Amino acid sequence: MGGDSLDQVVFWAVVVARLLVPLLVFKYPLPAIVACMLLDGVDQTIFQTFTSLDLSHYQSYDKALDIYYLALAYVATMRNWTSRPAFEVARFLFFYRLVGTTIFELTGGTHRWLLLIFPNTFEYFFIFYEIVRTRWDPKRFSLRWWIAAAAVIWIVIKIPQEAWIHVLKLDLTDTMRDVPWFTPALVLTVLALAAVFWFVVRPRLAPPDHAWQFAAGPLPHAIDDERERAALRVARGRVLDSWLLEKIVIVALVSMIIANIVPSVTATPVEIAVSCGVLIVVNSFIGLWTARRGGGLQSVAAAFFVLSAVNIGLVVAASTLVPTRERFFLTAGFFFVFLLTLIVTLYDRYRPVLDVRTGIIRTDVVRRGQIEAGS
Repeated sequence: MGGDSLDQVVFWAVVVARLLVPLLVFKYPLPAIVACMLLDGVDQTIFQTFTSLDLSHYQSYDKALDIYYLALAYVATMRNWTSRPAFEVARFLFFYRLVGTTIFELTGGTHRWLLLIFPNTFEYFFIFYEIVRTRWDPKRFSLRWWIAAAAVIWIVIKIPQEAWIHVLKLDLTDTMRDVPWFTPALVLTVLALAAVFWFVVRPRLAPPDHAWQFAAGPLPHAIDDERERAALRVARGRVLDSWLLEKIVIVALVSMIIANIVPSVTATPVEIAVSCGVLIVVNSFIGLWTARRGGGLQSVAAAFFVLSAVNIGLVVAASTLVPTRERFFLTAGFFFVFLLTLIVTLYDRYRPVLDVRTGIIRTDVVRRGQIEAGS
């Protein structure tokens, strides 16, 4: 195999891994998020070691892939988390970072201090929750407890890390290679923290609630079937609600961030936000219409591919009907159709799970929807 061919194989293997591994977060949250972080940390080293590729533009795509897997991790909290207070804290942390990153990108990506003010605390809070869940029931902890955990992560871990990466612009691998004392000091720090945990923290931990648990739990019985999800959508009976708004905000902000990162995208932030909003509203009307007729697909993969076909058709139709805005629909539409469809499909499937599991939606609402859909 020639050098160029090997370069392409390594490059696409890493990119495909960074696209597919985050999908495991819905079934194996903790292993998947740790794998995403490791891939993010070693991908550039892999390229430098095994290829001769020009990586001058890869940093942009690397940041886009980071946003992608964090968005999926946020949606995964809707499927898996049983503690409503922990979810509310995670929601704030996710949107706080998302808004900060959007401001950073829209202001030219040069004010790196913004990333220090808007640290990515959500990622480590997600990991902390999943570590707790491996042995304890997260519902036993109060909102104050989760806020305190988030504050410690924010101040002790994330602010120093963001300062290291974005203000001081230091790289861990380069520092370990160039500074002789850094690696021994890092090892000693890790060992000291491990000792503190083992001898100070561990004896004070509450007795475990269950055996080790790394896989996500099953869906609630009341919402684990497509007919039940359709019934709940019928029972809600509306499209324009807080769920729709949250989907639009997530997809629009993520899309604007990626559009400013990837140089080939020429659509403006307003064009991107409007196109995302229109597509999501249309998708929601189609979803409600389908639910009222007892439709829906049991497989999330099948639902994704069907909705992808619908969205591609909508983009083609829009570019035909409004030819003066062809650039608006084709650049903003086709580039983001994969991301938009994936987030919308997963959100629509798992957002009701959160509310049923945490008692916000009563199971009798689902039963009422089933009656309405069958009438």
